Amino acid sequence: MAEKVLVGMSGGVDSTVTAILLQQQGYDVTGVYMKLHDNDAYHTANYTKARRVGEYLGIDVHFHDLSEAFQSEVVDYFVETYRAGLTPNPCVLCNRTIKFGAMVDFADTLGIDKVATGHYLRTDGQYVYMARDRSKDQSYFLAEVHPEVIGRLIFPLGELLKTEVKAMAADIPVLEDLATQKESSEICFVENDDYTEVLAHYMPIDQPGEVLNTAGEVVGTHKGYTHYTIGKRRGFTVHGAHDPHYVLALDPEHNRITVGKRDELYAQSFGLTQINLFDDLTDFDCTLKVRYRTEAVPAHVTIQGDKGFAELKEPVFGLARGQFAVFYDEERLLGGGVIV
Repeated sequence: MAEKVLVGMSGGVDSTVTAILLQQQGYDVTGVYMKLHDNDAYHTANYTKARRVGEYLGIDVHFHDLSEAFQSEVVDYFVETYRAGLTPNPCVLCNRTIKFGAMVDFADTLGIDKVATGHYLRTDGQYVYMARDRSKDQSYFLAEVHPEVIGRLIFPLGELLKTEVKAMAADIPVLEDLATQKESSEICFVENDDYTEVLAHYMPIDQPGEVLNTAGEVVGTHKGYTHYTIGKRRGFTVHGAHDPHYVLALDPEHNRITVGKRDELYAQSFGLTQINLFDDLTDFDCTLKVRYRTEAVPAHVTIQGDKGFAELKEPVFGLARGQFAVFYDEERLLGGGVIV
């Protein structure tokens, strides 16, 4: 009897090719479309695409409404982290609690052991590894996934280049319009790449405040601290400044931001919390990424319980509290933690 697998299907190219590849490999495929946020037009269009693919493959595609869990686990975290003057990464939390949390739970209700998605990364059943296509690698986003789940996951796209995946989709008539569609945004519930549009539904964001220098002197004005993240260099005024200034720190309690020169944004050590590891490690060398779109740098990490400390062999730019630091042993994902 063929092994059953539940595939997360968004109606897009990557999840569609994932389902096709698994069926070709002999799996008994079932699809699930997960409703994560309240945009009915968005979900109607994409669920229609997913069902069309399901009909083509002769598989069931369930509609699973996870919007309530997504709101409490991901969107509320996103908003409250910004409110606190920190920088969130909602995709990391979504992968832990929703895609490889609630989706795995849904697979259990269907009597299905394996779960697959169109993520670009690899796994051997015990560990997660970077994707062959480094430009699309999404292993960073799995740093907080529960270790016991890894053995149930399948990622068919991990050995493929994005160009190869799009070429596969272009050769299948039912997918013709999918193969040329625009890539989905990095944060699915943030439209137009403007996170402040989301925050505006939950809090006042346009509240002018003071800009300070590192000596604590008032040197300008800004339009509200939630408009800024660490390293931002526009959207505020610094009186009499001739050189570019960058956001160094946020003070949500007093609605202030501190700015300084670019070289003040480099850091070489920091604390960690909310540690998640795929091995029993307490004192180790690794390479470390402080954001998704950064190069990994050599580091030494020490862990004690749920706290940690990272010392980098070279400084990194724009370290932001609230972001996830993610650890690697060459291509293998070791885990990660929140920068404090």
